[in-house]
Amino acid sequence: MYYPYFRGKQFDLLTIKESAEVLAKNNIISIIEPVRESLSGLKRSIEALSAAGAEAVLIVNPYYGDHTENSDAIQSFVTEEIKAHRNVSVGVLLTSETSTADALDICATYPNHSLYFIHFGFTEPKALVEATQNWQRKVSHIFAEEYCGKLYQKHFSDDTRILLRNGFKRQANSKYPDVEPFSDLHATFKDEGVDGFGDFLIVGDEYSESGGPAYAVAIHLTFIDPEMDNAMYIYHFKSDRQDTPTDPAGKFYEALTKLIAKLEEPNTKILRTSAVEEFVELYNKKHFPGLGYIKKLSMKHHIEVLANYLG
Repeated sequence: MYYPYFRGKQFDLLTIKESAEVLAKNNIISIIEPVRESLSGLKRSIEALSAAGAEAVLIVNPYYGDHTENSDAIQSFVTEEIKAHRNVSVGVLLTSETSTADALDICATYPNHSLYFIHFGFTEPKALVEATQNWQRKVSHIFAEEYCGKLYQKHFSDDTRILLRNGFKRQANSKYPDVEPFSDLHATFKDEGVDGFGDFLIVGDEYSESGGPAYAVAIHLTFIDPEMDNAMYIYHFKSDRQDTPTDPAGKFYEALTKLIAKLEEPNTKILRTSAVEEFVELYNKKHFPGLGYIKKLSMKHHIEVLANYLG
């Protein structure tokens, strides 16, 4: 039902690994686009998902990162290294640069796997439907909402369909409002005529290799508001100091102090997830674990919030 989309950087993969039990228990299926040359972290995440009984969709022709020119390493990874793990389906990314022939060639490389077509600007939906309509294989479709209108999605109405919405609009940390809407898709996806929904968590669809110096530190925390028809919103807890890239630890504590104050309000809407409990621990210890670790906690919290809602 819920399909979080991860680009396989270090802390994204750690989020998946550490959330494996929650993902399994709530039938949450992770979509993973491998962007790093080394696949060891990805292997550990898939092993954790497999041990917990959770499913994943692994994109075998990534658009971003180290495998865009040559995906041979991913092919041998899927067909050799993780072939024992039956919980992994193959994801085929369909962009404006992909032809139907390209897509079919990729599918033929993985004859024993369930397939997900992930639509990101593909221009040949009719041809793809005609080429696959008599297949015996299980095929599902994930539509990036920005690229796939209702008429486009209609071509694939006979198959399982998932709508992927980017709820996180990335900008400089200092520019975020204190709170803003994230998405209502978890509450409305059935009204959209689809079988499931996905998002890019608190990272967004925009890809970058690494962030620049952080003039402001921000902690992004999602919450569901029952007073607003269960729509999801996101808090951006920002540091007070935003003028130089120095002292990220001190700035983290400034942002964290605002999170704790909001958490302790009598009618707080922040769910006390395991990630939030860890934020409380960091506050009590006055410990700065690094910006990547903070992002990981925010992603874990987001997964737990949606698991709690769907559960």
